[in-house]
Amino acid sequence: MRDRPDYSAYVTERSPRLLRTAYLLCRDWGQAEDLLQTALVKAWRAWRRIGGDPDPYVYRILVNTHASWARRRWRGERPTETPPDGPDPADAFDAADDKAVLWAALGRLPRGQRAVLVLRYFEDLPEQQVAEILGCSVGTVKSQAGKALAKLRIDPEIVAAAPRGGTDR
Repeated sequence: MRDRPDYSAYVTERSPRLLRTAYLLCRDWGQAEDLLQTALVKAWRAWRRIGGDPDPYVYRILVNTHASWARRRWRGERPTETPPDGPDPADAFDAADDKAVLWAALGRLPRGQRAVLVLRYFEDLPEQQVAEILGCSVGTVKSQAGKALAKLRIDPEIVAAAPRGGTDR
């Protein structure tokens, strides 16, 4: 059984990485912050019952909450011509132009495939742990990852942005 002070230490240590995972799932910083906050509230309620490493439990909350939010018809937001703010300029994660193409392609994947790629490759979790988090078999994780990577390989924007033969030095 865990103590509540463990929760504070966990949140302090893991929030930046969990926020990045939430962003990779929903591709919107504001929604990612809301998603993380919701996940942490749910984790707080179950904190005493979580045994061992809390990461798989919290990742599962993130993925399931994101999936339930995506099923909603109205998200309470209205698009504007220009966003009110952008990503943090000090964040080198979004610095490269090539990454914008990757983020767009990642966003075109189905939610399940995107969740598998985010957990498997961005969070560097083993297939077994991804399967446990998503509530599926290891085979499903492997096939979904394979399908998602195949879609990314043939995505026209990624193919167009890929470097051509030769050297550019």
